[in-house]
Amino acid sequence: MVERITYESLPQIAGPYVHATKHSNTLYLSGLTAYGTASQALDLTEQSKEILEQISEVLRLESRSKSDLVKLTIFVRDISMLASIRELLFDFYDGHLPACSLVEVSKLIHPDLLVEIEAVVAL
Repeated sequence: MVERITYESLPQIAGPYVHATKHSNTLYLSGLTAYGTASQALDLTEQSKEILEQISEVLRLESRSKSDLVKLTIFVRDISMLASIRELLFDFYDGHLPACSLVEVSKLIHPDLLVEIEAVVAL
């Protein structure tokens, strides 16, 4: 059975999806962005901070920790900017490095957006 979840404390969704789904002791987070937040028009670092705060909020709501992160997929508009968020990611993980994929994309859902992150969490 799949449980579909929309978190009230995250930015509201305008599309045909939910923030997350739970299945077989795994939580799958949809791609999160800074869309609709104060960080939307800011740089890659600030947008990334916003998204990592959203992931932290989901972990809190699900009574999980960063050590439960299994995998992140990070979509960036300019891969040459990776260095600007590398230290931010190391700090966020608190030593619990997950599997991770980094993909450069030409566009995201809104022209302001520079990064989108999806995650898989063990429950």
